[in-house]
Amino acid sequence: MRFGKTLRASIYDPWKSNYIDYSKLKQLLREDGSGESKDQDWTDADEAAFVEELVNVQLEKVNAFHDETHRSLRDRTSECESEIQKIAASEKKETDNNSQPESTANGEHRTLSELLEKLDSITKEISELEKYSRINYTGFLKAAKKHDRRRGSQYRVRPFLQVRLAALPFNSEDYSPMLYQLSAMYSFVRQRMQGEVEKPSVEPESHSRKAAKYKSHKFWVHPENLLEVKTYILRRLPVLVYNPQTSKDAEGGQQDPRITSLYFDSPDFTLYSDKVGKTSGASSLRLRWFGHLNDNPDILIEKKTTEENGNSDEVRFPIKMKYIQPFISGEYKMEKSLNKLQTRQGEESDAFAHLQSSVDEIQTFIKKSQLQPMLRANYTRTAFQIPGDDRVRISLDTDVAFLREDSLDHERPCRDPSDWHRSDIDASGMEFPFAGIRRGEISRFPYALLEIKIRDGAKKKTNEWVGDLMSSHLVKDATRFSKFVHGVAQLFEDHVNSFPFWLSDLETDIRKDPETAFQEEQEKKAKHAEEEQVVGSYLGSPSGQAFTAAVGSPAAKYIDPKSGSTAGGKRDQVSEEPDTDEDEEVANGKSAWHSRGFQSFLPSISGSKYSRSRRRESVRLPPGVQEPGRLIKDVGPVRVEPKVWLANERTFVKWQHISVLLATLSLSLYNAAGESNGVARSLAIAYTVIAAAAGVRYSSSMNLSDHG
Repeated sequence: MRFGKTLRASIYDPWKSNYIDYSKLKQLLREDGSGESKDQDWTDADEAAFVEELVNVQLEKVNAFHDETHRSLRDRTSECESEIQKIAASEKKETDNNSQPESTANGEHRTLSELLEKLDSITKEISELEKYSRINYTGFLKAAKKHDRRRGSQYRVRPFLQVRLAALPFNSEDYSPMLYQLSAMYSFVRQRMQGEVEKPSVEPESHSRKAAKYKSHKFWVHPENLLEVKTYILRRLPVLVYNPQTSKDAEGGQQDPRITSLYFDSPDFTLYSDKVGKTSGASSLRLRWFGHLNDNPDILIEKKTTEENGNSDEVRFPIKMKYIQPFISGEYKMEKSLNKLQTRQGEESDAFAHLQSSVDEIQTFIKKSQLQPMLRANYTRTAFQIPGDDRVRISLDTDVAFLREDSLDHERPCRDPSDWHRSDIDASGMEFPFAGIRRGEISRFPYALLEIKIRDGAKKKTNEWVGDLMSSHLVKDATRFSKFVHGVAQLFEDHVNSFPFWLSDLETDIRKDPETAFQEEQEKKAKHAEEEQVVGSYLGSPSGQAFTAAVGSPAAKYIDPKSGSTAGGKRDQVSEEPDTDEDEEVANGKSAWHSRGFQSFLPSISGSKYSRSRRRESVRLPPGVQEPGRLIKDVGPVRVEPKVWLANERTFVKWQHISVLLATLSLSLYNAAGESNGVARSLAIAYTVIAAAAGVRYSSSMNLSDHG
């Protein structure tokens, strides 16, 4: 799509006159398709007119509007905060007097409703302002690029424009402090409006947090949708900070924590292979901390084991930085921590036994698998959760970077083999984007990572808004994504032989059109409802609730217009397609239904009209339509993906490498053994055949790739 169309589609109507006038800039460049000749000489006057319009008119207009709008949003946010403070002071006064008239309660509810509308308006405009900044910033760069390509023989505008853009705040404004402030106010308003309805329930001690089960959903978020996702979530959940603060403190510069995870693996990447292959009992080991190591943070060592049924078991305990290397080498077994627990709680306590067993388990795991630090994942995390209520937990990781932490290359190790971490990163306090890291040692993930955890038994109302987010165009489903697996696959490609399926998605645009995403979701829901009806028919159980398509949804084609249910229908109303004749077996009622349910598992013996039509050898084609001689996939040359070609080359090189080594060994044996040694001759012939087989295999694979 041309940028002009993209710009028109992105315009927010109330701000329409304040966007970049891209058409006028094209007109000055004579790129608007008008009758004026493009080949006419480009004069200094034309150059001056274009630069004047681009920098002094359009850029100043956009920057002034952004500055004014941002200042207005901050003022409106402060006004809302003042209203909240008045409400809080009034509540405190009424609490002291132990009275609250009904008229006062009604007035407060009305005030809160109006306040919520104001917060929604501010939140929406913040999201629109971020889109406004991005599309205008892109427009200026597009116009400069078009100028330099067409009219830049003497003057190039883009370098000058980039310097000017860097000095203006409209394309680099950080909206996070304002979002934190809004999040705190949303939380206050929700608690006052919903009262006791949404207060977190207090569970008895018997219900341990460890026993709670969560269903996890993972997604990728495109940077263009990031702020919109944040604002959507914070309307329902507040931003979770580790030290509860007021909204004023949050506005004063509270930053999301920077998290580092240091993953272990063996030199042959056994843990990675088990995780990619979904091996039962696959385990992972990592060190995790917040902030910089120079600040001496708390460090956790964590071992996670995933079973075949999806359940996982996690072992973790804190460890001080100075003890990590001795712990890895087996010289230190957490004696100090164990002695403290023994002194405080006794040797027979559960805490002492648990820590001792955890230490033994992790150290045995490290020694048995020959584990060492291999990969570092660094990211900024924004957490959303109602304090004290863990029914829904959401985390959003941005600025995700993966760095090599290995010492596999003895000549140029990334990490000192005698140390457990990279001192070049931690000693200097290096942060994202890690500009000082050598190429090939870092991989920056292009998207944000969204993880939603829903506790079993969460209310339906909670699941509704979460479901709307998960099915929206703002996110891309990434169910089995793993930071550890992705980092190894990207940075250790030559050391592993299997890759996760999501790598190909990195080369595609994950953004979706809202209307298309809505249509796909409606169709998916309709098909799911239909499948539930069919499964219910197999089991003889009553069908679930019928799916009602939204207005304008294409899922209506799955709906039975007579019954209002899906094509699967209610069991006593839909036994065949609604427009077909009834077979004799329908009259048999329930038994006939079960018979057809069984036959649907074996379509070859089914007697339905659909099955009979599928078994017909010939199909009557409409007039003028001929049966194609070849399939579409067999027409034209075969397109070989670069990854397929490179994989074939890499396999051939590995085969040939082994063949050369074997041939060298055979020649050495042959020369050392003498002429009468038949074993050496046989080995030489065998190894030569293996080398030739590698070449034949390579040629065969290449021929298949080229010709299908």
